[in-house]
Amino acid sequence: MFEVLILAVALSMDAFAVSVGLGAKKQNNLPKVALMCALYFGIFQGAMPLIGYLGGAGLLSWVDDYKRWIAFILLFGIGAKMIYEAFDGDEEVEFKKLTQKVMCLLAIATSIDAMAAGFTLNLMSVNPFIACLIIGVITAVFSYLGVLVGNKSGTWLESKAEMLGGVVLILIGFKFLLF
Repeated sequence: MFEVLILAVALSMDAFAVSVGLGAKKQNNLPKVALMCALYFGIFQGAMPLIGYLGGAGLLSWVDDYKRWIAFILLFGIGAKMIYEAFDGDEEVEFKKLTQKVMCLLAIATSIDAMAAGFTLNLMSVNPFIACLIIGVITAVFSYLGVLVGNKSGTWLESKAEMLGGVVLILIGFKFLLF
């Protein structure tokens, strides 16, 4: 279960970084923005790994001999992408108003990686539904707090959170490969 908690924190860093950015924009109704981030990001981040798990369960019998390598490549790739994006800094999304549609698009964008990471749940001895619930709840908490932190501190924490999440995912990938 400890692995699931670490995975959840790492996967939530994308949503946290976006939430910090939204909070830094000095939104008018901060509690509403924080709640929207928590709900959208938490739900999508919890659902996407389940999709990845279910898709991976069907493929697992075909790739059983290579499952550790596949998990490593997926987590390494996702982690490397997060680290790259932390340094790139060109992902600033401009919008005039924070609407339901904008939130939905942001939630999908931040949770696509979680779908790929959901494959690795097939390699853990955990209930995938509970694991996805944990991922969703942790992401919701981090997203809510991200808006509040961003409002107080600005955007300086965005890239650091994304980088940390990427490093942790790479380390989890190595763990799957080596153990």
